Amino acid sequence: MIQAKKWLPCFLFLLLSSFVLRAQAVEQARTEIATLESLLPRVPDRAVVLYFLAQDYAQIGDQQKAIALLKESITAREGVNPAQDATLRSLHGNPDFRALVAEAERQYPPVHKARTAITLPEKDLLPEGIAFDGGKNVFYLSSLFHRKVVKVDASGHSADFAPTSKKDLLPLCGLRVNVEDHSLWAAGCQDSGHGELYHFSEDGRLMERFPPATPGKHLFNDLVLRGNSEIYLTDSLANQVYRFDCRTHAFTALSFPRPLYYPNGITQADDHNTLYVADAFGVLRYDLKTSAALEIDAGPRNTLAGFDGLYWYRGALVGVQNGIGLPRIVEVTLARNGLHVQDLKVLEYRSSHLSLPTTGAIKGSEFYFIENAQIDNFRDDKIVDPGKLEPVRIGVIELRQP
Repeated sequence: MIQAKKWLPCFLFLLLSSFVLRAQAVEQARTEIATLESLLPRVPDRAVVLYFLAQDYAQIGDQQKAIALLKESITAREGVNPAQDATLRSLHGNPDFRALVAEAERQYPPVHKARTAITLPEKDLLPEGIAFDGGKNVFYLSSLFHRKVVKVDASGHSADFAPTSKKDLLPLCGLRVNVEDHSLWAAGCQDSGHGELYHFSEDGRLMERFPPATPGKHLFNDLVLRGNSEIYLTDSLANQVYRFDCRTHAFTALSFPRPLYYPNGITQADDHNTLYVADAFGVLRYDLKTSAALEIDAGPRNTLAGFDGLYWYRGALVGVQNGIGLPRIVEVTLARNGLHVQDLKVLEYRSSHLSLPTTGAIKGSEFYFIENAQIDNFRDDKIVDPGKLEPVRIGVIELRQP
């Protein structure tokens, strides 16, 4: 009885906490529904907006509406596949949902071209970003849980590169190497709404750190360097892309023809004058000389929605597309003007190498990517279930030769 008296208040507290969290999730879903419905007429890729709406309607308990939205989204044949979507867990036993998943999998069969290149024993690393330094022939991986950077050499041996004290840094997302001095820039990202830009020396010393210039929620997600003077980075919670001046340390928001929604991946063309910015609903091209931005036309039965990592390779975009349900890695060939998709080639799909991919890095003609970031096991800066952790795997895919 003594044990029961101690257990009962704990049980009631957990029960109350679950109700509070559930109410918060429902309220958040209702808010997002209003936002998405206002965006629907302004976003070219209607099917993916419908997919997001289906997630939210499932969250608030309207299964019929969620199924109808999923059906319209999958009928567009763009690549949406909700098979393992945890936000749609309430629908997984629904026969109509299972039929839609079967239809999506008929549309898009598995593609297997990857192999595992590197396995890291540090199970609780929870890497989100990866970068390659060609001059040193090393990879860098950012850690959400340990708030550090790990360096991996050509033999696959790993060692800590940047500080490991959790009090020093936010969780780390995107990474980029300055090829001139081998320093490393990193995006600090915390789901609770904090962001910070970090600059590490060649030997891993934290040299500079820059918080956002405006109040409100921020999540610095990914970044790209334009020489030594400029950095462009995505802020997923503020729905902004910034130019960061490395001399004045000023953040300036870029303007786009439509509202951005969770901007994430970002890359630049070889001319260093053209940015490509990915958000939840597509990819936009930004001309750094004229400040003009335009949406890339994916064409029928294609989608450019939901890129996490996005990279430029020989006139094409290569990326990890994990915002459309089951993740995939694709190569997108663009028209000469960079505004239309000529061809979208799926490189990896419905594969054991795509447990939970996030970002990648190009080494020569090879695309290396994080296979199992395990960030679904990370909440409120804590690992939810340590027993589910597994060694981190880095996969590789051979890209087309010139």
